[in-house]
Amino acid sequence: MCKHIIMDSKLKVGIIGFGRMGGFYLKEMQKSGKWDVAYICDVSPYSRELAHKLSPESKIISDEQEIFDDPTVQVVGLFALANSRKEQVRKAIASGKHIMAEKPISDTVENEWDIVRMTENSSLLSTANLYLRNSWYHQTIKDFVASGEIGELAIVRICHMTPGLAPGEGHKYEGPGFHDCGMHYVDIARWHAGSEFKSWHSQGIRMWNYKDPWWVQCHGVFENGVVFDITQGQVYGQLAKDQTHNSYVDIIGTKGIARMTHDFKTAVVDLRGVNETLHIERPHGEKNIDVLCERFAQSLESGVRHPNLPTMRDAAIASEYAWKFYYDSLEHDLPAIGNLETLEQIRERRRHMTSGYGLIRQHS
Repeated sequence: MCKHIIMDSKLKVGIIGFGRMGGFYLKEMQKSGKWDVAYICDVSPYSRELAHKLSPESKIISDEQEIFDDPTVQVVGLFALANSRKEQVRKAIASGKHIMAEKPISDTVENEWDIVRMTENSSLLSTANLYLRNSWYHQTIKDFVASGEIGELAIVRICHMTPGLAPGEGHKYEGPGFHDCGMHYVDIARWHAGSEFKSWHSQGIRMWNYKDPWWVQCHGVFENGVVFDITQGQVYGQLAKDQTHNSYVDIIGTKGIARMTHDFKTAVVDLRGVNETLHIERPHGEKNIDVLCERFAQSLESGVRHPNLPTMRDAAIASEYAWKFYYDSLEHDLPAIGNLETLEQIRERRRHMTSGYGLIRQHS
């Protein structure tokens, strides 16, 4: 159960952090008709100016305390850097506000578990954006597996390689690529397996002679015997004339399989069961922020937490194991291939790109 809100009007929310993700939340909240974005807070003058243009009806501020001090604000959206979130969660609970947060939910594993304890000891609703759980394609696969069509679940394989954020871009308190991005795939592997991680082995590579591995593959076993492999790296053809990516889910059972690929526009699901063969193509859904916001609003309206709404505990577990898998890669041979000059060419190209994978907003 969660603290019930009588929905006789829109949910009044204050957005803290108006970078790339904060902009996604604003867009979906404006479209849904269930949200009143009362405040947008950001310390950057550029971001505040943009917020004025995109949401002129909101109060645009630089001091987050104004949101926590306003008793009419029911929900806070915590979308700034991860190192800010623990204190913001504390303030939100103290002021009686429900919480939506980006991942990772804090800058250290210790702080993340502090947040788990704070939120679980509160009647207020909280969630973190583990966006793959909100995707239609993962839910379709999970339902197909649960139906028994592929027999017993045995193997979970997940790959996500893009020419996305280069080293030095956007990864600070959120950690390197395998943590900041890869924790989504750690989480969804656990979600499909329905079990906790038992053992693992990781291999990484220091692309372009960068100090940290920017491609990591981990394989291992869950406590229920299901095995997994997760491959994640933002190393996939950054200087290619025409960029592409490789993203898939491959779920293997004792009798059949379920798999998915996407091009960030259309997701394609193939289901090969003992009784059914299905081929489904639907829009990808991007970050599925609309689904997260809808489930959050539904939960507040009904007083019952939506069963598919990710918890802060889910986020803490995904973050902790993403770090464990990453650090395990440092314990093995860690080759360095390429040079920093190539990395600088990649960064320079991305500074001038107007469309591409995971581009950082450029301040003019």
